[in-house]
Amino acid sequence: MASRFNHTSKAPSQRQLRAGELIRHELAQILQREEVHDDTLSGLNITVTEVQTSPDLKHANVYVTTLGGIDVDGAVHKLTVASRTIRRTLAPKLALKFIPELRFRKDDSFDNADRISELLRKDR
Repeated sequence: MASRFNHTSKAPSQRQLRAGELIRHELAQILQREEVHDDTLSGLNITVTEVQTSPDLKHANVYVTTLGGIDVDGAVHKLTVASRTIRRTLAPKLALKFIPELRFRKDDSFDNADRISELLRKDR
């Protein structure tokens, strides 16, 4: 996927990609198993599609979507409110010096792909 963290910087380093994938995998497991003890997150079907980290690995944009794309903005808000708890749950599972600050974002890539497919199918 195209870089969405900072449009002016060069491509992400191997270290950033590795850390982002590690965070994505562990975060998906935590949310799937409902290891975060927060009532606002119970019952949410969230898919973590991508994690992009800053060059210093202190910040991470976490792109999420919901099952069927229903109320993604509400899910992002709930995740943002619970981000400190999620970060605390994530910390012991990662072998990183610093646990990045998590910024949850709605993943629009599926909507964009659908829009492009629709444009390609249209008769001219």
